[in-house]
Amino acid sequence: MKTRGRTGIVAAMQQELSAVLARLPDEQRQRVAGRDFWVGHWHGHEVVAVLSRVGKVAAATTAAALIERFGVDRIVFTGTAGGLAEGVRVGDLVVADAFMQHDMDASPLFPRFEVPLYGQSRFAVDAGLSQALAQAARSAVAAPMVTLGADAVAEFGLGAPRVHQGLIVSGDRFVATSAESAALRAALPDALAVEMEGAAVAQVCHDYGLPFAAVRTVSDRADDAAHVDFMRFIDQVASRYSAAILEHYFETL
Repeated sequence: MKTRGRTGIVAAMQQELSAVLARLPDEQRQRVAGRDFWVGHWHGHEVVAVLSRVGKVAAATTAAALIERFGVDRIVFTGTAGGLAEGVRVGDLVVADAFMQHDMDASPLFPRFEVPLYGQSRFAVDAGLSQALAQAARSAVAAPMVTLGADAVAEFGLGAPRVHQGLIVSGDRFVATSAESAALRAALPDALAVEMEGAAVAQVCHDYGLPFAAVRTVSDRADDAAHVDFMRFIDQVASRYSAAILEHYFETL
């Protein structure tokens, strides 16, 4: 049974968006707020795909446009993140159950991390949508040789990728030193991964009462030892995972 309404698909990188557009047989471009939005169908389901750009403000603008101009009924966000928690390795997938801004600090007026006037620091995702995305993610990692190809698996050492579910934190800073990642782990010990957009989209969807879910491919460990070629990883791993996850998701609705 096809889900009702229209799904907004937000991609973090151009390669991921291209992988998504390759699955849409009838996409039509509309330009809004300086962005290209692609309207089409995936397995008969209405979708609008867009590149978020980098950072919280850009992501919030993108989410608001999806809601106000395109009337989407839910938003799904794919992308990459740096792994924080022990056991979250390069090539794993993290499905968010909540987001928060690790760089939000309006103290002493408000507690650190709390979004002023909201009375909360964490914004939960939609449980049903998140579980559907997690199931699609598990299907995608079940056979990495099929999803990614033997060369990518060998190059990045992705023999047994796992799916994790939990907190993802966002901030307008690319975390890429051991000191920064250690500080985040100390302040937010339950954070699984760190990126730069998701918490903003979660807050916008909270404001509109719109279901939201996100999955991130772990591209590095957010520290000095990050050894992968980021753009090659996006091309060979993250974009393929994103397309496979969404394929499983829309195919099973």
